[in-house]
Amino acid sequence: MGTSILTNIVRFVFLLLLQGLIVNRLDLFNGQLLPQVYLFALLMLPIETPRLLTLIIALAVGLLSDMFTGTPGVQASACLVMAYLQPLHQRLVAPRDGYDFGRRPTIKSLGLFWYLSYAIPLILVHHFVMFFMEVFRFDSFLVTFGRVLFSAAGTLVLLVIGQYFLFSSKPKDR
Repeated sequence: MGTSILTNIVRFVFLLLLQGLIVNRLDLFNGQLLPQVYLFALLMLPIETPRLLTLIIALAVGLLSDMFTGTPGVQASACLVMAYLQPLHQRLVAPRDGYDFGRRPTIKSLGLFWYLSYAIPLILVHHFVMFFMEVFRFDSFLVTFGRVLFSAAGTLVLLVIGQYFLFSSKPKDR
């Protein structure tokens, strides 16, 4: 249990630093592609994580990410909405037998199709809230929605690559 908590803390710190110091500085396609790699840590929380703890972690991660981006409350709001919906969505995509205790939502443990059906809606919700709160208007809806889709696709690709990179050689994912 203690190593799991330490592993999660190290993962959160590493991904926040990676996001804030490297990914946010990249100008991909004139700012149209802005992957959010720190979402990997939120999506990797154990399935049985209590909802309140998930919300507290999401708020902390969002506020720290806001410090790097200079957008007070935007990342935190998007993370909170995603974290609020995460347990509900996990129940929707649950395997027929349910989840094993201690199981992490990984491609290795539950399969690529399950992971995509789990991650895509949550990433889209996060990006939708984030980008529309950032511009705070709907007059350029199609342009902003294009940024949502493009950035969500980039985020998903990086998260899937991260899944294969981190969990391909380990015998267990707990």
